[in-house]
This record gives sequence, C-alpha cells and structure tokens, in this order.
Amino acid sequence: MHLSKILCPLDFSAASGPLLAYATALAGATGAELCLLHVQEPQPALSDADVPEAAVELARYQLVAEQAGAQNVTTRLRRGEASCEIVREARDHGTDLIVIGSHGQTGLTRFLMGNTAEHVVRTAPCATLLVKPQGDASYRQSA
Repeated sequence: MHLSKILCPLDFSAASGPLLAYATALAGATGAELCLLHVQEPQPALSDADVPEAAVELARYQLVAEQAGAQNVTTRLRRGEASCEIVREARDHGTDLIVIGSHGQTGLTRFLMGNTAEHVVRTAPCATLLVKPQGDASYRQSA
C-alpha cells in the first residue's frame, strides 16, 4: 500500500500528542503528506476570535511534526460537525489514511468523541487507524 496523504484530526486534548506521534511516524516513514485538521463545532459561545487561537495551536502541532521528521505537513481548520467535516476533508483531498483518536477528553466530550471516531471509521472513503489513548484501562483489560 502506498501512502501519499495522511489526515490527522486533532482536538487539542492530551490525547492529541500521542495521536500526532503515530501520524508523524507514518508520514516520516512513507514520505506522505501529513495534514493536521481541527474542526470547530458550532457552539453558541464560539466566536470568530476562537479561529486564530485554533490556527496557532495547529501551527504548534505542525512544528512538532516537522521536528519529528515529517517532511510535508499542512494544516486545515474547518467548522461544522466533526465527523462530517473529517470525512469531507478526506474525500475532498484524496486522503489515503485517517489517523484518529478514539477518545479525546472525558465526560460528555469523551462520549461525543467516541461517536465521532466511530462515524469516521464507518463512513471514511479510505483506511482509518484508530489510536486509543495511552493508559486507557479498557484497552489494557481487553489486550
């Protein structure tokens, strides 16, 4: 299998670091472009002022990926429902692999992120790699 484009959606949670490490290692080993994506979901309190903050955070992750050996790292910022926007990004830009986290946060956000990953895995037009957070007790018990 030849990888030319890897999509890595990030929610900026603590799980984003290990997720980025997987995606960066794959991109570095294959020479694939690594696209880092953040989706801002519609919220009443979300303002246009939040967009620059997300762009700055994406740039920080981009620098980390480049320093870790990824050759061609791009970033994208979208607004909408996360699962739909991730799949749309993959379709629109010919993604070969999506590297996505199974859970990004805790509580309701963790539940929603789980649903996001599940929807992406079911509907993506390409292969997906589902990365569980390190230290996830449910993963250790099932392994």
